Amino acid sequence: MLSESIQQAINKQITHEFSASHAYMAMAAYFESLSLTGFAHWFRVQSEEEREHALRFFDYVNDRGGRVTLGAIDEPQNEFASPLDAFEHALAHEQRVTAAIHAIYTLAAQENDYATMSMLKWFIDEQVEEEKSAQEIIQHLKLIGDDGAGLLMLDRQLAEREGEEEE
Repeated sequence: MLSESIQQAINKQITHEFSASHAYMAMAAYFESLSLTGFAHWFRVQSEEEREHALRFFDYVNDRGGRVTLGAIDEPQNEFASPLDAFEHALAHEQRVTAAIHAIYTLAAQENDYATMSMLKWFIDEQVEEEKSAQEIIQHLKLIGDDGAGLLMLDRQLAEREGEEEE
């Protein structure tokens, strides 16, 4: 059985994950409006991954005899100054998610909740990949600068992204 404090922390994380999914769909819509369909595809895949992460937490709470409660999701940002700006927002979001997961892990360690610590290891490893991916795209966008041809090449590359494999 989950402690009340861990259940509350994970329920809050579920809402964060669903909120991230919503925010990434808004970013996909932004890129669609620019006819950068590869970027849009990348964010659609990212949105689906965040939804899957929320459901992974959702299932964990239920598996441990807890009760899931969903919080409100704020309206996401819909406009960005540039593709770089959108990805910088995405990276900042991923860094906040990493901090939140680390906080739940710390709480689980304080409560000797080894099952939650074990479950969170997957998320900790996943966040390393999430941040790395966003950082690499940011670096590419900085190198590209105002080069339209470079932006279109990156757009094609991002269109090839496949979804996350369930483990």
